[in-house]
Parts: sequence; C-alpha cells; structure tokens
Amino acid sequence: MTIKQGLIDVHHHIIPPLYAEALRQHGLDLHAGMPLPKWSVEQALEVMDINGIQYAVTSLTTPGAHLGGGVQQAATLARQCNEYAAELRQQQPTRFGSFALLPLPFTEASCAEAIYALDVLGAEGVVVFGSNDGVFLGDPSLDELMAELNRRAAVVFVHPNLHKTSEELGSPLPGFLVEFLCDTTRAAVNLIFNGTLQRYPRIRWILAHGGGFLPAISGRLQALEQTPHYQAQGLDSVDSYLRGFYYDTALSPSRYSQVALKHLVPQTQILFGSDFPFAPAPLTALQRQTLDDSPLWDESQRYAIYRGNAIGLWPALRQADEQSVAEPIVVDEPFALRLKRSLSKPVASLVDGVRSR
Repeated sequence: MTIKQGLIDVHHHIIPPLYAEALRQHGLDLHAGMPLPKWSVEQALEVMDINGIQYAVTSLTTPGAHLGGGVQQAATLARQCNEYAAELRQQQPTRFGSFALLPLPFTEASCAEAIYALDVLGAEGVVVFGSNDGVFLGDPSLDELMAELNRRAAVVFVHPNLHKTSEELGSPLPGFLVEFLCDTTRAAVNLIFNGTLQRYPRIRWILAHGGGFLPAISGRLQALEQTPHYQAQGLDSVDSYLRGFYYDTALSPSRYSQVALKHLVPQTQILFGSDFPFAPAPLTALQRQTLDDSPLWDESQRYAIYRGNAIGLWPALRQADEQSVAEPIVVDEPFALRLKRSLSKPVASLVDGVRSR
C-alpha cells in the first residue's frame, strides 16, 4: 500500500521498549496522571494508514531522558532513544522521521546530543519540554543550547511537561487536561519576554496542542510591551512573536480552538498533529474527521494544514507532482484496511455527536 500526498503528523509519539523499561525501573508508571499506553511500530503504521498519514515526525514525551539519575543516566537514555528512532527511520524512510530527545536540564550534554542527532543521525529537529526540573524555556541557562540550535536553523518541537507548581496543586485532575497547557503557555511567554526569540531568530518553534492557552491570552500579552524589561531589550511586538510560532492541532482540532488560531496567526503557521498513541486510534480518527468537517478551512487551507506547511519546514517531503489537494491518494490498499478506513469516519462522527450534546 502507498499513500501519496498524505498528512504529515508533527506530534506523533513513540515509546521504544528500552524507554518503557527505563520508566518501569524508575517507578514511573504514570504519564501526567495516566498509564503509559501500549505502542508498537505496527500499531502506529495501521493508525497512520487508516487516517491517511503519510509521514510522522516522531518524538518522546515526558518525563523525557532525565529520570532522576543525573547527567550520565539522562545522556545515555537520550542517545539510546535517538538511535532507536534513527533505526526506525532507516527501516521505514517514507513513513517516519524524528525529533531528537535531549538530556535536559543538562545544557552541555543537551548541546552534544543535539549536534549528534542533527548532524549525524539526520533528525528533523529536536523535542524540548516547556519546563525541565522547574526551569522554563527562555532561561539564560539554556543559551548555549539555543545558540547551537540557531546555528542549524533547527526545528524545535515544544511539548508540555508538569512543572513543580502544577504538581503541588493537589488537583484531582490528570495533569494533561489543564496543567500541560499551562506549561506550554508559560514557556512561550518566557521565550518572548526574555528575548530568546529575538536573539536566536533562525530557530523554528512548534508549540504543541494549539499553543496551550496562548491564543486565548494573546490580547493580555500586549501589556508585556510596556514593561521596562521588555523595552530595555529592544524587542519587537508581542504579536510578531506570536505569529512566528508554529502551532499543531493535536487534541485541539475543535472549532473553538481553530477559530482562535485562525484569528491569531497566518494559516501557514498551523500543522497537523495527532498525539498518537496518547490519543488512541478512535480519537486520532475523530481529530481527522473534525478537521475534515470544519467550515473554517477550504480545501487548499486544509491541504496546507495537513501537509503543505510542514513541507515548508522540510522541503525534502515534497513530491515531484505535488498538488494542493487535501485528500490523500491511497494506492493498492488491502481490502481489510479499506474496510477499517471506511468505518473510521462513521465511528468518529458518532463519538463527535455524543461529545457535542
């Protein structure tokens, strides 16, 4: 089976067996309040095929490489995970790329791993968390890493983490529901306010989950421009920085989220993301169906969100006969898979109908 001009998924997680075992050994059985989902390459490919996802830029999620064992433990685990991802890409070069995992919060080790992953392994970019051990992106302690990424015009995928202030709330809600979005929002504001975006302008930033709460508070953030700290750095307008981020649609495809994004940023800044396997197969189908049915986007805009904008980041993914059409072209599809694909939309529509009551 071949998918032509399929979706490019920029928020697609892998859980290498060696990583799952490392989490188990460190007693980390929950991920943001939820058990770690089951994952395999075969499951990932089936979900991709059913939903017309041609290519997934994979990443690992929290807690990341540092499991409490110090810099050597973090650096070793990051390297193992990145080599696993590189091997997966070698086995499936038309289906998988990767955002390399860095051993944050250790800046020197993270610089070394970023250089190796980008220059040797050929990763599409790196994944960093909004905060690491309580330190948000934009902190001066990360400037050395920012300089390395800026030299390479790297694509940096910002995934949320649970900041210690979130963990101390005592909320009965799992962390991914609300606190993840806080982490992304805080990190993005810190990147603006501390001048990181100004000093390292070649980095291309992707914010997970529609940028967290950033679209909702964009108007309030204009007040940053009146602060002495902001003015002393000679920073550009807040709006220009907000419009420079990329925003993925993972778990944020609803009309409410998309209306906010549509008014905040150019449509060129929105990328498709699934959040598989933390968004299981039915939810991945629902997200695709929600975007397909959205009245906010015409076909050419959907093509851009599904594929075209990502090609702008990674031109090698462009096909020789690339056309601005939103629907993937599936060739030589097995009957069993065609049946599953045909059933995915009615199931997604049923779930959406129940959700909207």
